[in-house]
Parts: sequence; C-alpha cells; structure tokens
Amino acid sequence: MTAGTASSTTGSAGSTDDAAAPQERPALARLVGDLETFAAEVWSRRPLLRTGAEALAEDGRDFSDLFGPDAVDEMVSRRGLRAPFLRLAKDGSPLPDSLFTTAGGVGASVRDQVGDDQLHREFAGGATIVAQGLHRTWPALVDLGQQLAVDLGHPVQINAYITPPQSQGFADHYDVHDVFVVQTSGRKRWVLHAPVLEAPLRHHPWAERRSQVEEAARTEPVLDVTLEPGDVLYLPRGTIHAASTFGEISSHVTIGVHTWTPYAAAEVIGELALDRAASDPDVRRSLDLGVDISTDTSGFAVARAALVRAVEELDDATISRALTRRDEAGRRLSPISPIAQVQAVLDLGDTTRLRLRPHLRVTVSPVPADDEQLMLDSRLGLQRIPATGRPALDILLDGGETTAAELGQEAARTLLRAGVLVPA
Repeated sequence: MTAGTASSTTGSAGSTDDAAAPQERPALARLVGDLETFAAEVWSRRPLLRTGAEALAEDGRDFSDLFGPDAVDEMVSRRGLRAPFLRLAKDGSPLPDSLFTTAGGVGASVRDQVGDDQLHREFAGGATIVAQGLHRTWPALVDLGQQLAVDLGHPVQINAYITPPQSQGFADHYDVHDVFVVQTSGRKRWVLHAPVLEAPLRHHPWAERRSQVEEAARTEPVLDVTLEPGDVLYLPRGTIHAASTFGEISSHVTIGVHTWTPYAAAEVIGELALDRAASDPDVRRSLDLGVDISTDTSGFAVARAALVRAVEELDDATISRALTRRDEAGRRLSPISPIAQVQAVLDLGDTTRLRLRPHLRVTVSPVPADDEQLMLDSRLGLQRIPATGRPALDILLDGGETTAAELGQEAARTLLRAGVLVPA
C-alpha cells in the first residue's frame, strides 16, 4: 500500500489472471473445476457440463449443502416467506400471486405471505416453485453468491426451481444473462439450442423473438442432457433452453451472471456526456418560434458538437467511478449483525480483533491540508481517522486482522459504528 490512495475488496480473488489458482477463485472453481480452460475456452463462448462425479473426484464435494426441497419447505413453513421471493409457473407461464399467498394472520399486517396449503395445492397440481433472490435470503447461497461475484467480476443473482414430476416450468427461451445451473436433487432433462441472437443485452428479451426461438427449438440441439444431483451446467446468455422432469421431484439452483459489457460503459458515457452537454447555454436555448422539428435541423449540429466534445473530455477515471457506483447499487454488502455490531462498540477494548467487512470496496486518501487525518471512502460514506493508524489500516485493506490498540481506539470505534469494520 502506498501513502496515497489505496483500495480493497476483501474476500476478492486476489490475482486477476485467467489461470488463477482455485483457492483464489474458490466459488468459481467449485462450479467449473479447471479455471484456465473455463476462462480461455468456455466463458461467454459455449455451454459446459461438469458432472457431479467429476466434482467429487477433483475436490471431494457435492452441492447438497446449498439448497433443495427441504430448504423450500423450511422457508415456506417456518420463515414466513413472502411474494415476490417465491412465485409459481405452470405450462410455461407465471401464475398470479393470489393463488398461493394469504394474510399473515393475527399480529401480522401482511397480505402476501406464502400459504402452506395453497402452495401444496398448486405444486401437487403441476406448478413449478421458483424461489427468487436466494443470494439475499438463504445463508449458504448468500456466501456462494458474494464470493462468485468477486471471482467473476460480474454481479450475480440466485434463484431455485423445484419442479413436480412430469412437468416443465418454462417453454424454450433464452436468458439475457449467463447462467450456471446446479442440480441439487432429482433429475432434470435440459435441451439446448444455438442462439438466435448472439450475446443479447437486457433490452433484447426472448419474447420479442418468440417465433425465431420456436423455430430454432425444432432444430438439432447442441446438447441434450439429463442432469443428476451434483451436476453443473453453464449456459452463455442467448443459449436457447428448456428443462423437464421425469417421475420425481427435481430441484436446481440457477445462478444468473449479469455480465459487464462495453455497452454498459457506453450507457454511462452517454449519461455523463449528456450532463456535460447540458452545461452549454447553446444546447439549452429554445429553438425558433414556430419551429417544425420534423424538418428543421438547425439544432442538430450544436447537439452533435456538444456531445462529441463532452465524450472526448471524459477521462477513464470518471467513467470508472460511474460504473463502480452502478455496480455497488446492484450488489448487497456482506451481511452484518446489527445487534452484535452495537455490542462490539460497547465492548471495544485494546485487544478486540477487527477485520474489514468482506466485499466492501474502500479507498483511502489523505485529508487535504491535514497530514494527521485519513479519509476512508466507501458506499457506507466518508469516515475520518487519525493517520497514525495507517499501518494497521493497510493490514485490514490487505485482508488481514488487527487489534483496536494497533488501529487506535478512536478509529476502531468510528469504523465499527459505520459498519466498515466487523469483529474478527
């Protein structure tokens, strides 16, 4: 770390080389095995199947710890799950929430709680259960999702699909994000076809190409496979797919990867350039009275020149900061325990061991005109701490631990209260 600006994303992969070692990208390695091959030959290019037998042979683990039907039963019966964290689909279409939600009962002023009996009725009738946002609600998948986002460098979301026997939840379609499918129980047949649109963006939904998708689904598949528990299937965005069960209940976890693209940078550049162009009085002026905008192009040259000038003036650091803000807005921080955090502040002593909150991006810089203070900047705001704590702070930024005495009691208390640090 230098004496100037430093940054950290603790819990990150460390090296960003494509051939990073499994311990540097543990969540991704657990899914795909050989990181070098995946990065060079598979990522965003083609589907990949990694069987549970291969995973057991390579690292001795399966995915039984992540999720399954028992987890859904617990969420519904014991945790008061509410829509839209759960939805249903049948015959390729979503079902209305009113079919399976009910009021929360005495003392609970909610009307969208999932009802056990209603859900049982619909599931027994052939509806697929879709548990949504599990990267925010189910501990094992919260951990996996946060580490995988660091490993990939792209945000992720996690859903689970529990399908009754002899059923198909959704018809042939494609997703506008990459997908990892992890089969957690039962079996499910997956039939994949080549894309009708390579690398679709979020505003390219498959429904707008329904006829093309249906036609492609009638051709020879690129892969027709039955997933067993422990199998992992990777699909680049745009891959047409459909899944169906056999005579058993099947559950799988779907990890959606919302990939960063040059188009995302183009969106940000456009927004920033528009803001800059608006500072030009010639751009803001009203066109002539009685103007006919269908034929009068007098303002076009002014607009083009202002936008081109604004784009050329934008430096990479400004664009990067805007993309970072967008990234942070879409990612949840590593969970924090509010009560334990307050208690840690109350119990703080010289020997209290601390660490940086996992997956929190922090930058550190000197306070202007004050050599005795440092400024920490993160999505949790700005915090000032004495510069004397810099050696201990560098240890924290590198993913290590330190004591309150080494950092300084004042700094430790400030950063604990802000949620930047957590007890080690």
